[in-house]
Amino acid sequence: VKVGAKTEWPEWRPPQEMRARQPELPKMVPAGPYNPLGARALYLSRDGRDTLYRIHGTNDPSGVGFDGTSGCFRLTNTDVIDLFKRVAVGAKVVVQ
Repeated sequence: VKVGAKTEWPEWRPPQEMRARQPELPKMVPAGPYNPLGARALYLSRDGRDTLYRIHGTNDPSGVGFDGTSGCFRLTNTDVIDLFKRVAVGAKVVVQ
């Protein structure tokens, strides 16, 4: 798995599977302080294809460190901004 793309202040588009479980979710949340992806997002890919997994910030730092996501790695905005600066597109990501 590699970092396939990086975005500052990303939009959030909940996947269809998530919207099926939570139909009240909007199709898109614009970039900004109410966006669940927070200040930055690193998009993970495998063999050049998006995995739909992300390393991203959050609009709710009290949820960092808990397993309440759909598979993403949630960081505080301060930490994801720091990581964003340090990691290049194409960097290998190892999850253990």
